[in-house]
Amino acid sequence: MLKIRLSVAFLGFAMILPTTVAAFAQAANVAPAAPLPSQIFTAKKIFIANIGEGANLSLRVFGGKPDRMYNELYAALKSCGRYELVTAPADSDLILEVEVISDTDDWHFKLVLLDPKTQTTLWTIYEPIKFTGLQKTRDKNFSDTIAKLVADLKALTAAPAPDSK
Repeated sequence: MLKIRLSVAFLGFAMILPTTVAAFAQAANVAPAAPLPSQIFTAKKIFIANIGEGANLSLRVFGGKPDRMYNELYAALKSCGRYELVTAPADSDLILEVEVISDTDDWHFKLVLLDPKTQTTLWTIYEPIKFTGLQKTRDKNFSDTIAKLVADLKALTAAPAPDSK
């Protein structure tokens, strides 16, 4: 009987060991995080560009307010106090482009961070949005998704600044 118990225990250990070793090996092989573009951390002035709202989404789904996304994002960023919002791209340290994109039935808000001098995309943030239900629910989802974009941007800029070496 003791021989059977030891065999079962050994079998269980033999089945768990490869999984545990693989998990530790994966953890040991994780590459360090790549540095983020310095403009993301140093920007004080931002310009928000409204580059479209995908297939008139705001008109069809969000009650006919074509500039709603731009206006809500502008208000949310202004209230967070991190940036000075400027009215010309040439006056900015960072350009934010905001739009709604769709992939079949999946809709996302897309926030692109651009270098104003080179127009190089530095970072892109996506947040899914649900637009089902009553208008009141869609309005809440819209505002919640804007808040998530701003929270994502805050989290990104709260990351440690890259080394200046």
